[in-house]
Amino acid sequence: MKQFKTNLKDIPLEGGLREEDGWFDMRVQFLINEKLTGNKDLVLGWTVLPPGAKHDRHLHHNCDEFFIVLKGHGMSYTPDGKDQEPAGEGDVVYSPRGSWHGFNNTSDEDVVLVWGWSGAGSLEASGYEVHPDVKAD
Repeated sequence: MKQFKTNLKDIPLEGGLREEDGWFDMRVQFLINEKLTGNKDLVLGWTVLPPGAKHDRHLHHNCDEFFIVLKGHGMSYTPDGKDQEPAGEGDVVYSPRGSWHGFNNTSDEDVVLVWGWSGAGSLEASGYEVHPDVKAD
């Protein structure tokens, strides 16, 4: 594989992310993934969550995930899938495969996250599952 370089302005927003799957008002870009690089084991993304936006409780059966809060603050879902704890600028959250997680922007400013998956190169390959309670929220 050769080196890959891109820029945020060159990557379109991801379409088709539905609220019933836990994606609420988020602006998501997949900066590195299998489609762009051919790598089946890595995804790197950029997400902006305006006030009130959230990536509701979910897990990945086939990959680990991390995110770094670059700007803003909100609440991160804990592995039990029920509770939330504060997360703000500089916080790094790691969720091993099979662990519930997510982020809720409870503030009045945009939150910017950089995130990645290790073990899958696409959303389809990640084994994404939304928490059963999300549809009932």
